[in-house]
Amino acid sequence: MRLVFSAVCLAAVAACTGCIHAPSPFAPHRSGSVGTPSRGVLTNGAPLGDKGTSWKRLRHDDRRYGLQRFIDAITRASDSVAQERPGSVLTIGDLSAPHGGQLLPHHASHRTGRDADLLFYLTTLEGASIESPGFVSVGRDGLAFDKEQNRYLRLDVEREWLLVRSLIDDDEARVQWVFVHDNVRALLLEWAVAKNEPAYILQRAMDVMLQPHPGGPHDDHIHVRTACTDDEVLTGCEPTGPARPWMAKGRREKPQDDTELLQALMLSDAP
Repeated sequence: MRLVFSAVCLAAVAACTGCIHAPSPFAPHRSGSVGTPSRGVLTNGAPLGDKGTSWKRLRHDDRRYGLQRFIDAITRASDSVAQERPGSVLTIGDLSAPHGGQLLPHHASHRTGRDADLLFYLTTLEGASIESPGFVSVGRDGLAFDKEQNRYLRLDVEREWLLVRSLIDDDEARVQWVFVHDNVRALLLEWAVAKNEPAYILQRAMDVMLQPHPGGPHDDHIHVRTACTDDEVLTGCEPTGPARPWMAKGRREKPQDDTELLQALMLSDAP
């Protein structure tokens, strides 16, 4: 009998060991975004609505949950774009399922409320702003073909940069990554340089924008990921990726004076 009891106890311990990082009676302090974006869960996630003044959801499903501060940062960024370009509407794709955890189709992450797909701002070939018709791939020339309506469109580089700039300059957003195709990254950085953006903004943009390998081309949207806060780490959020210096506690970068130097380095052929 003792042998049977011991075997049962060992099996229970072994079973719990694999779940020790998830909220449970064995880890009651874990809540919110728990684990990593590709292996974790979400508790008390905030739902994103279907439509706001400067944004709308692409689909009416339950892949709308995330950390409240992250959702707030996205809507703030879309509001910022709309303030500079009135009438702009950001189309938002998948965030996470109600409790995260599950592997969503076409996603390797989106499990802990820290990821969001934001579709590109687009225009007609004549330059008229339109709402995104869906995931439309953009080429290196900035052109996109909308198969549904059999028409060519153009990436609105100005509005797309305004969105990225707002996100990376928002302390609450804590942008860890902006996954996007190298072609789109180049177009956005070229625009930023032409607009004489501050050096610290250019540096942040160069650091966070990345075409993932593997992970799909990301030529039809940007995938934004937020980094854990110190408080979120205490409740189970597991940091991934490099530590961004501008997220250090109590630190706020000041605009630098070396904008011209940074722009020259970006436009040169130097490694």
